[in-house]
Amino acid sequence: MTSARTRPVASQTGLAYLSGFGNEHVTEAVPGALPVGRNAPQRAPLGLYTEQLNGTSFTQPRGVNRRSWLYRQMPSAAHPKFSRIGNGSLASAPIADVEPDPNRLRWNPPPWPDRPTDFIDGLFTVCANGDVRCRSGIAVHFYTADTSMLERYFVNADGELLLVPQEGRLVVRTELGVLEVSPGEIAVVPAGIRFRVELRDARARGYVCENYGAGFTLPDRGPIGANGLANERDFLAPTAAYEEIFTTVQVVQKFGGNLWAADYDHSPLDVVAWHGDYAPYKYDLANFMTIGTISFDHPDPSIFTVLSSPTDTPGLANADFVVFPPRWLVGEDTFRPPWFHRNIMSEFMGLVHGVYDAKAEGFLPGGASLHNGFSSHGPDADTYERASTAELVPEHLTDTLAFMFETRWTLVPTRSALSASFAQADYDAVWRGITRRFASA
Repeated sequence: MTSARTRPVASQTGLAYLSGFGNEHVTEAVPGALPVGRNAPQRAPLGLYTEQLNGTSFTQPRGVNRRSWLYRQMPSAAHPKFSRIGNGSLASAPIADVEPDPNRLRWNPPPWPDRPTDFIDGLFTVCANGDVRCRSGIAVHFYTADTSMLERYFVNADGELLLVPQEGRLVVRTELGVLEVSPGEIAVVPAGIRFRVELRDARARGYVCENYGAGFTLPDRGPIGANGLANERDFLAPTAAYEEIFTTVQVVQKFGGNLWAADYDHSPLDVVAWHGDYAPYKYDLANFMTIGTISFDHPDPSIFTVLSSPTDTPGLANADFVVFPPRWLVGEDTFRPPWFHRNIMSEFMGLVHGVYDAKAEGFLPGGASLHNGFSSHGPDADTYERASTAELVPEHLTDTLAFMFETRWTLVPTRSALSASFAQADYDAVWRGITRRFASA
């Protein structure tokens, strides 16, 4: 999908295996664009400029060092001054005007825009933690859009973006190639990479985890062993694809928690070839190999972790992305839905489609809930009654796809999220039907 006002070039598009996090990926849209044997030759092939993009400090160990070499038509330094623009409904940590409180919160799906709205303008911040300037913590946003970004681009210098579409297909055109992402899939755009979002359908809605901390990577499997959870080979990076657009375009940059913009005289998506391991990627959640009990009891939700942003403290993630996909439940003498619990981690949950097995009603596709550290939560009254008395035959959960952004720090909701028309005013009511059942012998 392109605009009649632009001049896109016919270039390669497609996907290739990311070949594991930390492994080199090599791609060129024009044969001969990649130099042979030199990352930064005195003169790059085809009149291109050499540029390195670093996602980590230069001296980090090889196993976690992330960088890519880009061979582009114009160096990204060739741009005019950026100027501040309005942030709209976008906010960053720390959220200073709201006092954290222990109450459980839930939202209906955000309404569709009442005027033409693209991906940038459709971002609505729900909550955040940490400090964007110290590169710690996350922010969680909804996005709603009904307009493609045709002569507008976005780059986030504050962190990487994990996109979780809930309705409507997205085409994410990045400096390093094109990703097409549908509900049931996710995409990650690392910090510093310019991109624009086109809509394949009339409108699109979903969730964004803005990760200020260490980049998402695959969690260790521990005693699970060599197989299970997400496999490296299922993560797909784009092949090189570029634009030749020479009209005035706007590049919006998020920097230090605020939005800035500059007018370029060319598309910033002009990379003809690249190689490296710092790249956008996508993943189909249907490829997640779910692990669960085949005897009794209910394993911790950590077994559903797809991606993790680690911290210096083992076991305390800056952010985990956890998915609850279709699966079989077979545990004997087991309460099968998520049990009542309090957790040091803070949990933001969303629902892509279907029904979440811990809630009978009220948790809607496109909606969300927030349970902060040590806030008591679990199944509602109807779910508890059903699950505690059901005949425990094998059960196949099919109409469901829920997920969780889990983080070590308290998520502070924005004032806009607390006062939104789609915020549920009495979420606590779902537990009021639970009665005292204790009877002494």
